[in-house]
Amino acid sequence: MAAFEYRQAQEVRDAFARHGVRYLFIGKSGAILLGYPDTTQDADLFVEKSTANGDATVGALRELGFELSEAQAEEIRRGKDFIQLKNGPFDLDLVFAPDGIERFEDAWRRRVDVEGFPVCSIDDIIASKRAANRAKDRESLNRLEAFREYLKRRD
Repeated sequence: MAAFEYRQAQEVRDAFARHGVRYLFIGKSGAILLGYPDTTQDADLFVEKSTANGDATVGALRELGFELSEAQAEEIRRGKDFIQLKNGPFDLDLVFAPDGIERFEDAWRRRVDVEGFPVCSIDDIIASKRAANRAKDRESLNRLEAFREYLKRRD
């Protein structure tokens, strides 16, 4: 699959807004929206876990062109911890329980708004990658921490 593009982030933002979904961009896609110079193959979304928000998410995803089976739709409605979607116009990971972040509400309070994109703070993105402790996450931590320092100096 090709790299995730800004246009796709806009489509997610707009469809999720129309359906009233509460979510945050997280992971490398979130860092990229903050200005991190890299690419990613998919978007990672931290979605608030509630039945109503799950219903709204299913509607928004179907509007975007994701062909969700009823089993996938039910996993989204109940907020399964991690769901990978490869059955739509781009790859999308839904994360209802990211490593390193206790509660959606806490991350929501720390979020950064970037041109209408709700994005996890760089601190939360780094905390999540550190807690996940996957090889690819460990490899990117030094660069993400350097980017965090750049953001602090800039602001």
